[in-house]
Parts: sequence; structure tokens; C-alpha cells
Amino acid sequence: MLPLGVPVACGAAALTWRIGLPDEHPESLGERILAGVLLIAVGSGLVVGARLRLHRELRRVRAVAEATQHALLRPLPPRIGGLALAATRLSAGGDLYAAVATPYGTRVVIGDVRGHGLPAVSTVAAVLGGFREAAHDEPRLGGVLRRLERSVQRHLREPEHRPADDGEEFVTVLLLQIGADGCVLALNCGHPWPYRLGGDGGVRPLSTAEPLPPLGLFPLPTELGIRRCARLRPGETLFLHTDGAADARDPEGRFFPLEAVLAEAVTGPRPAGGPTELIASVGSQLLRHTGGRLTDDVAFLALHDDRARVPARCGETPRRTRRQPSAR
Repeated sequence: MLPLGVPVACGAAALTWRIGLPDEHPESLGERILAGVLLIAVGSGLVVGARLRLHRELRRVRAVAEATQHALLRPLPPRIGGLALAATRLSAGGDLYAAVATPYGTRVVIGDVRGHGLPAVSTVAAVLGGFREAAHDEPRLGGVLRRLERSVQRHLREPEHRPADDGEEFVTVLLLQIGADGCVLALNCGHPWPYRLGGDGGVRPLSTAEPLPPLGLFPLPTELGIRRCARLRPGETLFLHTDGAADARDPEGRFFPLEAVLAEAVTGPRPAGGPTELIASVGSQLLRHTGGRLTDDVAFLALHDDRARVPARCGETPRRTRRQPSAR
């Protein structure tokens, strides 16, 4: 109340002073200056008070959105389907991720909702709810994506859902399915492709194919074009991220060199020991690059194949060795 109390008191004093003056009292230059100063003080105090109220309301909305997103983004288990994994986000907003073990393999989703605040969080809830249900029910990855599209469309048609800026709302989504044999299937709707780390190739994108449009802008095509990527080998890591990482800039406007940072984390003098260490290393360098000021939401998810055995080729099962008859 202090920003409002001081100018209100000044205004009340000025008004009392003006009323108490005789009608024939001539107004001097000093009195005019004093009246102007008091008027400016009253107006400034009212403006500052309004700004403080708006600032407190914005902080409250952000706190509610962050708490809600914490509840939606359940902590990932350290291992799923023979893979070690870790995930984090550096700011609250419309980023989402989840990973579940299913009879069809480990299924992973990462996405980014356009917008911020509670409207974006509600869309995150719709996408994650649809994924967690469809991932177990749909035998094909394409069926999971179509279920997600229906969830997003139903959510956007709800009367109470309105984007904060009345613009088009959409969701970028990347779906991965990693089988027990290391086979990787991918469906990408407008999301950055993840990086494959380790092995003979160093750091390279999982795919360079043109992605489908984000969900919510256009209907999905009849043929989804599922990408059958090279199988994940023991010792390799998939690093998933949202576009806030690649688009982050330093004070001089230079983009964050994500691929170079990942290469340094893998081949540098002190390579990251696992998904958790890798994410922590990349996150700290991103904050150092931007000076701690992120203009967009950022989320990371890393999956590391630390199995000792070499999986079979995608779509094939290991051959069984025929027992030789023993000599009698």
C-alpha cells in the first residue's frame, strides 16, 4: 500500500489546502509549482501502484502455471526398457515430454506448445493425457499420433480455451519408438530432430527428413511416412530437445551451438558419464551462453543404451544356435 498511500496522502493534503484558502487569495508562482508537483506525485503513485499489482498478478499466474506443469510432467524413471534416461526443463511453459514402456517398445514424446501461461499448460495436459493412454493401446506408432491429433483438436474446440494472443495455436510433437532390438521408429510433426551421440559417427541428427506440419494447423495426411532410423547401438545416446535450445542467443545475438556442445560433451577431455550428467552439462553451458536469460522454454531428454549385448537388426530376431547331437 505504500506506493498508493503516499500520493493519496499528498493529494488529500493538496485538496484540503486548496479548499481552506480564501476565495480572494491570489495564487502565487510557488503555489502553482507546488500544486503541479503534488499532481505529478499523485499520478505517478497511481501508475506505480497499478504496475506493482500487475507484476504481482503475473508472478502469481506464472507460479500457478509452473506448479501445474510440475504435476503434469511426472518424473521419469531412471531406466525404461533397458535404456537409461533423464530429462529436465530450464523454464516453465509449453514444453512437454514423457516416456513409457509398452508391449511395442519404449515410446517417447517431446513437444512444444505455442504460447505461455495457463492456456499453454492446458494444451500440455491434453497432449500428455492422450499420449499416456494411446501409447499402451495403439499397436502402431501412427495410431498414437492420430490419437494425439484428435486430443489436440478436441481441446482447441473447447469454448473456454482461448489463446492468450488470439493467434493460431499448434503443438510440435516428436514421437519415438525404440524396440528391444534397438530399432528406432520416428514420427515428427514440426519438431527439431534429436541428435544421435556416440559410435563412429560422433554427433549427427537422427534424421534429416522434412517433418509433418505441427498438430492443430492442418489435418494429418493419409500417409504419415514413419521414419525407420538406424538402430540404437549399445553406448549410443539420443538427445531430444525443444527449439528453445537451438534458438537461444547470447547478448551479441549469436545462436547457441548445440551440436558443437554435444560433440564436446561426448569427445572432450571430460566426457559426460550418463544422461543426467549430459543434460546438466548442456544446460549449464546454455545458461552461460545466454547470461541466464532465456527468451523461450527449453526442455532436454536423453536416452542412453547401456546394454552390453548387441541387438539384432531391426525387424529381425536373433538366430538360435542349433544344438549338435552328442556322440555316444
